[in-house]
Amino acid sequence: MESQYMKLAKAFKALSDPKRVKIVDMLSCGEMCGCVLLKCFEITQPTLAHDMKVLSEAGIVTSRREGKKTYYSLDRKALERMSKRVRDMLSREPEKESKTGK
Repeated sequence: MESQYMKLAKAFKALSDPKRVKIVDMLSCGEMCGCVLLKCFEITQPTLAHDMKVLSEAGIVTSRREGKKTYYSLDRKALERMSKRVRDMLSREPEKESKTGK
């Protein structure tokens, strides 16, 4: 159970950067070459590589190489599991406090 919390926390941490959230949003439209992503941001290739590594290690993004190019896509199954976990947490009824305040 603890590992589920660690995975979810890692994903939240990866998504704490607005640039990474935008990358996830862009990848929601489908697979993209790193060179296309790079053109959308005013960052260097090493910075993009770092962001993609963070997203990959968090289980949000997958990659594949084709020649010299790297293509990125969302790991939709992993995102669905994360989303389900968050929905489960939010759907629980809060415990009601006793009238005595204990």
